[in-house]
Amino acid sequence: MSATAGQAQGERGLAERLGLKPGQVVQEIGWDEDTDEELRQSIEELTGNELLDEDAEDVVDVVLMWWRDGDGDLFDALSDAMTALADGGQIWLLTPKVGRDGHVEPSDIGEDAATAGLSQTSSVSAARDWSGTRLVAPKGRR
Repeated sequence: MSATAGQAQGERGLAERLGLKPGQVVQEIGWDEDTDEELRQSIEELTGNELLDEDAEDVVDVVLMWWRDGDGDLFDALSDAMTALADGGQIWLLTPKVGRDGHVEPSDIGEDAATAGLSQTSSVSAARDWSGTRLVAPKGRR
């Protein structure tokens, strides 16, 4: 397999790793110059939709939240993000991996997510420099 073919396969797999599906509407919060463009493009290709920005007022299936230590109050950000979610929606909290500038401790994520009424269901390596944590509202609150 050529390096290019392997790279293309890896790029397609980025959005699939997050469990995203064609037709889903994804809102992106916290974009900055350090976000992973390959992941963003992969999500748009797989879903067939452009990422909505944080000012969009649509109901969305998924919120993609780029978050770094120092970005503010995570509990507040998660609470705000939940207002746009459709029933059964999910938040993918993307944080810099261990050793990268802006890394967020998993214990901080777990504590703020629980306080916001979210359950952490899985964690993945979302991109080269980013970890992803899937957060959902408990079934009784959906």
